[in-house]
Amino acid sequence: MKTAIIIPARYGSTRFPGKPLTRIAGQTMLQRVVEVGREAAAAHDNITLAVATEDQRIADHCAEIDVLCFMTSPDCPTGSDRVLEAAELAGGNFDFILSLQGDAPFTPADAIRKMLDAVTNDPSIEVITPVVRLRWTELDALRESKKITPFSGTTAIIDENGKALWFSKNIIPAIRKEDTLRTQNGFSPVHQHLGLYGYRSDILKRYVTLPQSPYEQLEGLEQLRLLENGIAIQTVTLEVADGLAQAGIDSPEDVARAEALLQR
Repeated sequence: MKTAIIIPARYGSTRFPGKPLTRIAGQTMLQRVVEVGREAAAAHDNITLAVATEDQRIADHCAEIDVLCFMTSPDCPTGSDRVLEAAELAGGNFDFILSLQGDAPFTPADAIRKMLDAVTNDPSIEVITPVVRLRWTELDALRESKKITPFSGTTAIIDENGKALWFSKNIIPAIRKEDTLRTQNGFSPVHQHLGLYGYRSDILKRYVTLPQSPYEQLEGLEQLRLLENGIAIQTVTLEVADGLAQAGIDSPEDVARAEALLQR
C-alpha cells in the first residue's frame, strides 16, 4: 500500500497566527508532529512523509529539521485540500493519504500505526480517524477548558462497530444520572476526537469537490461534510496517558496546558 503522511501546517491561522512555529517546552509544535510521523512511518514500507504549507517561514523551518515540504496555495479552503495538493505535488498515485494535523503535537504514533493496520486489513474503509474514551477526570478538565476556549476540543459519537455517527465542538452525549455512572466505571461515555484522518485516495479526491455542508459550517468541523454526504468514517480507539487527550493546540492558552502536562 503506497501511503503519504502529509502534515498541513498553515501559518496564517485566524485564531493563532504562526501556530506551527510555537515552541512547546523547547521544541516547535511542528517539530514535535514531524517526530510523531517519523516514528510511525519507520514501522511501515513505502511511506512518504511531508509538510504542506503556504508560508515560507514554515518551509524554512522544515529545511532546518530536514523534512520534505511542499508549498501549497494560500487559498486552500481546508486542511484536506492542502493535503491533497501536497500529495499531488509529491507525485500522487497514493493508495492511502493520511493527514497528520500540525497542531496536534501529542498525537500518539500508535494512532497512525493502528489506522494503517486497519486499512491494510480492510481496504474498503473510506475514511479513518482516532478517538480516545475520556476518563471522568479528563471530561471534567475538558469542561473547564471549554469555559475559556469553547471551540477547542471535539467529541464524537460512535456505534458499537466504531463507525462515527457525529462530531461536535459541544460535549456529546449529554449524560443523565452522571453521579451513578461515575461510581461504576473510571471512564466516561464521552469520546474525544484526535485531529488525524486517513483517506482512501479516491475518497479524498471526491471530498474536496463537495461544497461545504450546513453543519460543517455551523460547527467548523470539516469531517461533518463527509457524514452529511454519506461517506463513512471508521474510528480506532486509543489508550493514552491520563490528560494527553486534552493536548491539542487551538489557542495560546492551550500551550500552557500542554507544557503543564509535559512537566507531570
